[in-house]
Amino acid sequence: MEINLPQVLAEVQVQSERYEQALVSNDVAVLDELFWNSPHTLRYGAGENLYSYAAICAFRASRPAVGLARTVLRSVITSYGQDMATVNLEFQRDGSARPGRQSQTWLRTADGWRVVSAHVSNLA
Repeated sequence: MEINLPQVLAEVQVQSERYEQALVSNDVAVLDELFWNSPHTLRYGAGENLYSYAAICAFRASRPAVGLARTVLRSVITSYGQDMATVNLEFQRDGSARPGRQSQTWLRTADGWRVVSAHVSNLA
């Protein structure tokens, strides 16, 4: 297995940037698009554990669209072969002293790159 193939890194970088823009602008359609539509998809949030694409979509549709602005402090993308990658980043929410962390596992599917697992947490 080849690690960090330049083309794969570039593809995932584009999708990760799309995700970030959709997140801070509350573009729910793009956020839903970028998660794998599967009962196996999961997202551990800062205050919720979501099991399945349906649960993630329901959460996004009902959450308040306030306090979403943030600055990415550091991003690390690692690819594993042609079809899998991780994106890990540190961020700072506007107006918060607590830095946060986000981890995503991306999989190349027939529909393109999709998040299959995600975790968001804040440092104390």
